[in-house]
Amino acid sequence: MAAQATVGSPFVSPPAAFDELRIRLAEVSDVQHASGLLFWDQRTKMPPAGSEGRAEQVATLGRIAHERFVDAAVGRLLEELRPYEDSLPRESFEASLIRVARRDWEKATCVPPSLTAEMRRAGALGFRAWSEARAASDFSPLAPHLERNLELKHRYVACFPPAEETYDILLDDYEPGMKTAEVRAVFDELKRELIPLVRAAGLPEPTPLLELPRDGQERFARRVLDRLGFDERSWRLDETAHPFMSSPGSGDVRLTTRWEPGLNWLFGAIHEFGHGVYEHDIDPALARTPLGGGVSLGLHESQSRTWENLVGRSRPFWRFFYPQLQDAFPEHFGGLSEDDFGRMTNRVEPSLIRVDADEVTYNLHIILRFELEQELIDGRLEIAELPGAWNERFEEYLGIPVTSDREGVLQDMHWGGGAFGYFSTYSLGNVMSVQIWERMLVDLPELDEQFARGEFAPLRAWYGEHLYRHGRKFTPQETLELACGSTLDAGPYVRYLQAKYAAG
Repeated sequence: MAAQATVGSPFVSPPAAFDELRIRLAEVSDVQHASGLLFWDQRTKMPPAGSEGRAEQVATLGRIAHERFVDAAVGRLLEELRPYEDSLPRESFEASLIRVARRDWEKATCVPPSLTAEMRRAGALGFRAWSEARAASDFSPLAPHLERNLELKHRYVACFPPAEETYDILLDDYEPGMKTAEVRAVFDELKRELIPLVRAAGLPEPTPLLELPRDGQERFARRVLDRLGFDERSWRLDETAHPFMSSPGSGDVRLTTRWEPGLNWLFGAIHEFGHGVYEHDIDPALARTPLGGGVSLGLHESQSRTWENLVGRSRPFWRFFYPQLQDAFPEHFGGLSEDDFGRMTNRVEPSLIRVDADEVTYNLHIILRFELEQELIDGRLEIAELPGAWNERFEEYLGIPVTSDREGVLQDMHWGGGAFGYFSTYSLGNVMSVQIWERMLVDLPELDEQFARGEFAPLRAWYGEHLYRHGRKFTPQETLELACGSTLDAGPYVRYLQAKYAAG
């Protein structure tokens, strides 16, 4: 595969069939983005009583997008364009579009649009049930929705030829081409190396949660995001129960965080900025096509974790921002040295909540979910048994008891929304983040000095050139190789954590 990607091809003029395909794919993209906007609204602005109506709306849009995409005319166009595709360089825009659209089309034609609508509806209703169950710290209202989601996932899996492992089919929706056995091998290595780090750290006295003024949190978060590249013309920041990023169209990036004690409101906002900058900096020529998004959730998470941890928890980053944090919250940080602050924000401290976890223990949160998901899908674990299994394994891996459903099995919205197969991509992203970071440092040896001056544009430009601009033009594995020159390898990430945390 060529090391450089190009947007257009100067070799052969596109035939009429290609133009027709682009028009059809653009309409599908528009419907999908409209559904994405409803997703954002449900999680940020919509009153709870709107859940029933919203479930029907997302079901309808999901069905319409699916029907328009799997239309026989799309298949005919893709077949007609095979000779044209073969005449082009593989990395050209046209060849990439046809190739990726064909893969998506062949997969989508296996699934009835009516099932897509049912899954969208159940996910929207499940999200509402999760919100209510979490607020009450009571798993029981969510259980029937999980049963429904699981039933629909089994129907979805049955649409495809049998895989080596059932979970492979669900994983492929989020990490195309990846196999469960590959993920398991990476996670086994992480467990082997990280559990000793956690145990060596012990259970330190919990860090006191700083009660910072809510308006001060938002002002400081916006100051940081502005410096990283937040642009009011294209971005917005809102509050939500479970932080996420949504991009319902080109030039439209929506970040969320939650204002809470401690500092995770800031790290959460930086995390979502990492997702947002990936979407924002994809080549605009790829908009309204299947190429115009992140290539996989693992690579997407590599960017949220890069900006949150490798950038946002680094000492050079805080060399620039810590005096500003002290000025913003003098009563809380005025007497705390920069070195003490750095140790406070980077120590290993097992905790109940995934999104608040440190870099080492975070992966154990994900491995736990990955294992439980497989057991649910394979029928080795019943929904009713999930809270107990969660609590038992959590204490085994992290050494602390789960005190409530809210802080345990109900903390994440993913299963309520029907997203089975998703969780492993978080730790895959951690692994990829360090692989790409090591390659980037070869080209940007003065990065620490740049951070200390508050200069982040060179880093963003490097990632834009080597990763973001490509969108989905290549497979995830090819995209990773373009960015760092190697395939998935946990070694760099493990060495990074050991170097940073082994000394305690």
